Amino acid sequence: MKTSDTLRATVQHRYAEAARRARAGAKSDCCGGSGACDPVAAPLYSTSDLACLPAEAVLSSLGCGNPTALIELEPGETVLDLGSGGGIDVLLSARRVGPAGKAYGLDMTTEMVSLSEDNARRAGVNNAEFLKGEIEAIPLPDASVDVIISNCVINLSADKERTLREAFRVLKPGGRFAVSDVVVRGDLPQSVRGNIALWVGCVAGALNDTEYKHLLAQSGFVEPTIEPLRVYRFDDAKALLDGAGLDSEVLAREIGGRVMGAFIRARKPDVL
Repeated sequence: MKTSDTLRATVQHRYAEAARRARAGAKSDCCGGSGACDPVAAPLYSTSDLACLPAEAVLSSLGCGNPTALIELEPGETVLDLGSGGGIDVLLSARRVGPAGKAYGLDMTTEMVSLSEDNARRAGVNNAEFLKGEIEAIPLPDASVDVIISNCVINLSADKERTLREAFRVLKPGGRFAVSDVVVRGDLPQSVRGNIALWVGCVAGALNDTEYKHLLAQSGFVEPTIEPLRVYRFDDAKALLDGAGLDSEVLAREIGGRVMGAFIRARKPDVL
């Protein structure tokens, strides 16, 4: 099996398990098991936002930020969430764009798509639609979306260049890209980059901040910016590495301060 296939299968397994745990009333570790991401309880979402959501949507949220806080959504707009999980950001977006708008969620895990559909019904949200598929091949037409959001998912892709090209393709001219993701400053040791547990944990596959901007520009986006939300220091880095079969004491000193949760923004030009 190719490395990309192995990664995809591992990610699917971890997030399918997270969906099952949410249905059972249990919270999974963020980013599939590493603790790399801040839980919903670390107040990424307002109390009023959480109050209007089913418990299962909150329990299945494993992101590193709140992309719905990144951008002003207008009534009637169409929003796409890449890697939508249990649907928390889709449901919040659907409420903000109103009945004349639409919010899509895209996820490659059957269990998460099923859970998110149930969550939409429980929340009484009728303008949300959940699609099964991969973020490297978005099943929507060209220029069909006003806003793309994502929450700690693009780092999991084995082909980020293709993912960003796809995001650019489905955005309308003038469309906005506003995602939360894990980003790296400088370089990570190869022992970290090659560790599948840390990849599923949202660390090993994270893009360098300079490379992220470069790939956005290469895909056609303009005005790319990266705003750090939380920088993981020594103790955080050690917690990430524990359980990955690596020398956490030594490596934590190398990667501490280099890994961060961040907001990434860019825009598709009005005229191509």
